[in-house]
Amino acid sequence: MDIILKYFPNLTENQIAHFEKLQALYEDWNLKINVVSRKDIDELYLRHVLHSLGIAKVMEFQPGTSVMDVGTGGGFPGIPLAILFPETNFHLVDSIGKKIKVVNEVVEGLGLENVKTTHGRVEEVKETYDFIVSRAVAQMETFHRWVKNKVQKKQNHELRNGILYLKGGDLTEELAKFPSATIYDLPDFFEEDFFETKKVVHLPIKYKG
Repeated sequence: MDIILKYFPNLTENQIAHFEKLQALYEDWNLKINVVSRKDIDELYLRHVLHSLGIAKVMEFQPGTSVMDVGTGGGFPGIPLAILFPETNFHLVDSIGKKIKVVNEVVEGLGLENVKTTHGRVEEVKETYDFIVSRAVAQMETFHRWVKNKVQKKQNHELRNGILYLKGGDLTEELAKFPSATIYDLPDFFEEDFFETKKVVHLPIKYKG
């Protein structure tokens, strides 16, 4: 938990309480339904919570913003972002039922009122959003195809509506078809070795109505 306060020192008491509860909630549910590896559960705040919050170093969501987390798995990056931005609405989507079950239990355990979940494929989601977030569930070309019609027209942020994607490694080839993409290196924000090759990619998407 200390590592979260190191980079986000201005959390409210309520936010701190929510973040503190994550370890016990995930440890408990991970024994029943394995959604986080054993190694990662021991470093939950570094490898999952802080990594998810890398998006918050690039984008501060305004109140009323709508965000979809595609392939949320155990709830990352959506749940940490929902704690940090309580006035932003998050929709966490995953095609694997047992993962959404864990997400629902964690959301309920925290009492988060700004999160809804869907067990299903992103292609089946009908709503549109200001931003689509995810942690490397597919190559960008595939991911873009899944979500390109799910972005709202109205702009409320300096960064244009679109994708905020947590990725690692050399993305030169993967992003060659997306010249409008901007890469933010997480070592610019976090000093831990874990983030050495980690990035946030912002890809604006034009509204297609």
